[in-house]
Amino acid sequence: MKNEMNKKVEKILLGFASGVMIAASVWSLIIPAIEMAEEQGKVAWIPAAIGFLFGIVFLLTLDSIIPHMHLETDKPEGFKSKLKKTTMMVLAVTIHNIPEGMAVGVTFAGALIGNAGITISGAIALAIGIAVQNFPEGAIISMPLKSEGVSKPKAFLYGALSGIVEPIGAVLTILLTNTIVPILPYLLSFAAGAMIYVVVEELIPESQAGEHSNIGTIGVAIGFVIMMILDVGLG
Repeated sequence: MKNEMNKKVEKILLGFASGVMIAASVWSLIIPAIEMAEEQGKVAWIPAAIGFLFGIVFLLTLDSIIPHMHLETDKPEGFKSKLKKTTMMVLAVTIHNIPEGMAVGVTFAGALIGNAGITISGAIALAIGIAVQNFPEGAIISMPLKSEGVSKPKAFLYGALSGIVEPIGAVLTILLTNTIVPILPYLLSFAAGAMIYVVVEELIPESQAGEHSNIGTIGVAIGFVIMMILDVGLG
């Protein structure tokens, strides 16, 4: 790729990532949360609703506190700081990667428990889906860094570092498996809420901004269908 990513390519990649995350939130997180709550003798929709809303509030709080900057804007968000623009762009993607790591962690935790209605193959399907959408997400952060004057190796490194929170979050969640059993339905829906926040707040608006918004919509459809096939086929 050249210094700047083609806008049409950027839009379809943003849309694709959105579609994957929406489908993963429904099939891999919210539905298992409802089914597990039923098995625990709880009112099925309560953990899903509470967890989902807390996930939204959690990401909203991080967005309001941590200094960061999104694509297509020169206006920083969060607390005022003297951080470089490139650093704030990396922080923006890092914040959004937190729920993805949690989502993979809680699904594997549910599969390890064995009675959460989640299979190992289903957890692997989610991990594959998140990994696939990390390709466009990584490119979308690394390419603007390069256009800002950052060298190719550094742009690659920053893009990779923005995703380091995913395996860390997943491993920590898995290590706490035995502790989180009673609240697993809440955690599953919490991760779903956090991911939907990212989709609605950032990915879809960026994919729909300006011309050729239909390309972003096509990307959403492709990502959604691929993740749904992965989840249903392997789950």
